[in-house]
Amino acid sequence: MSEVKFGIWEKYLSVWVFLFIVVGIAIGRLFPGVSDLLGQFSVAYVNVPIAICLFAMIYPIMVQIDFNEVIRAGKTIKPIAATLFVNWAIKPFTMAFFGWAFLLVMFSPFIPNSLAAQYQYGLILLGVAPCTAMVLVWSYLARGNMGHTLVMVAINSLTMVALYAPLAVFLLGISGISIPWETIGFAITMYILLPLIAGFYTRRYALRRKGLEWLNTSLKPKLGRASIIALLVTLIILFSTQGYLILEQPLVIGMIALPIFINILVIFIIAYAISKLIGLPYEDAAPTALIGGSNHFEVAIAVAITLFGLESGAALSTVVGVLTEVPFMLLLVYLCKATRGWFKAKDRD
Repeated sequence: MSEVKFGIWEKYLSVWVFLFIVVGIAIGRLFPGVSDLLGQFSVAYVNVPIAICLFAMIYPIMVQIDFNEVIRAGKTIKPIAATLFVNWAIKPFTMAFFGWAFLLVMFSPFIPNSLAAQYQYGLILLGVAPCTAMVLVWSYLARGNMGHTLVMVAINSLTMVALYAPLAVFLLGISGISIPWETIGFAITMYILLPLIAGFYTRRYALRRKGLEWLNTSLKPKLGRASIIALLVTLIILFSTQGYLILEQPLVIGMIALPIFINILVIFIIAYAISKLIGLPYEDAAPTALIGGSNHFEVAIAVAITLFGLESGAALSTVVGVLTEVPFMLLLVYLCKATRGWFKAKDRD
């Protein structure tokens, strides 16, 4: 993909993210009826307003993807193997370990053991649900290979159908965990299939009517701004519906968030190191590491609510995962861009 400049939106994105998080929390606090109203619109445990915003984030990126790059990415074994290895052989187990080490050991004087176990269950459910489609946004901002990112988001979604339940049963020690088919299906349709189809035909129409130069110089900057604005609106909705937790239980939220932060960082470093070791270019290394850090929070929330109930500690920790992942993933995007020189240049055809 050619470079796209967002101007003030990208240059000060961290500032915008902070401000919009504050605005979202303030709206949820000052106007609780708004958050209650937004929270009522859900399908298969997926909040519809947030789903629409995610579609608005991802669709502009899909328009900018050269689908020949997707085909090439699907034929490259190294980044696919690295991503699958990190997501399924390492990440679920490190999340379970950090959840145990912090919530059941380090923070045991502050959290009752039964409640700490519930929090850990939620973290495990996050750890075995890799890679939401939002990682497309993080990869795009990091100037990663969008073809590789799209392929791996799709592969992870399919792999989750086979591996999610067995891993969750093993790590939780609870039998009878069913796969949330409706949640997975709705998420794949809303976040991948619909924006993919719409983006493909929009790109084809633009190329036929205006040409590649117009697409790169005129349309792409507008699409980039639209994607970031959708991200910021998503933050307002997300934090207006759930951000009150930060104000009502700041200490508990902090204790739950810490192992999530650490696991994201550890998995990011492991994936980045593996990418360096096997000789991936930066454009493939960045999405490999970012995909490892991201979680499919809708699936985790759905399973937590089904197994333990809406008011359970497990459900709370999955929601904390949503609130903490977005700003931290943005920091990892900046880390990727700052370390781009560590990797070899990508070979061009």
